[in-house]
Amino acid sequence: MAHFAVGFLTLGLLIPVLAWPPCAPLLVIPVLLSALIVRLRTVADGEGVTARTLLGSRSARWEDIDGLRFNRGSWARARLKSGSKIREMRLPAVTFATLPQLTEASSGRVPNPYQ
Repeated sequence: MAHFAVGFLTLGLLIPVLAWPPCAPLLVIPVLLSALIVRLRTVADGEGVTARTLLGSRSARWEDIDGLRFNRGSWARARLKSGSKIREMRLPAVTFATLPQLTEASSGRVPNPYQ
């Protein structure tokens, strides 16, 4: 669904590009947006969680995660225990509404606030 929105954005950008060709670099914007849609995600399983970003990924085992933190209108952040160099890890696409899915994927290690 998100790729449809990028497609409509591309069609909208074609108007200024066809009218004034020097603004053709604007067409890089939809390409970057599509790359973000494909790449940004959080993968959780019984072992741990992996956060994929545009340029890389970071993993953490459930034993290394102290808890989750939510900011209003933002993705969750995993608070890591003090033994690691990185204190927080952003979890793309994990919101308070998707916690039941994370609870299921983590085999109950993340509590479900809706139960």
